[in-house]
Amino acid sequence: MSIQQALAGASAKPTGKRPQFLNNWEAERAMAIAMTLAGELAVTRQRLDTLERVLTAKGILTREEIESFVPTKAEAAERGLWNQEFIARVLRVVQQEAEAMSIKDESSEAIADELAQ
Repeated sequence: MSIQQALAGASAKPTGKRPQFLNNWEAERAMAIAMTLAGELAVTRQRLDTLERVLTAKGILTREEIESFVPTKAEAAERGLWNQEFIARVLRVVQQEAEAMSIKDESSEAIADELAQ
């Protein structure tokens, strides 16, 4: 999978209007980003805790081995791709806003061009 495909999938948006809970759109955006991060962090923390407990209980790894792990170049590259996908998911609301503004701008330009003729 290419980085463009991964980022496109991470920023897919649902159909329909985004629900708004706060009076200020900037606060709404910040809340959406924070809640996305909170959800990602909660799931990651639970999975990490499960893995560490299972590996430690089976005597496969110690917590010290986990803490001192250094990834290979390939592993670091894979993590880098994941980080980019993650940031795309977190900032999805900002990207969608920018896309909506560009669509509006294009239609405004089209209308202006039409009127100028």
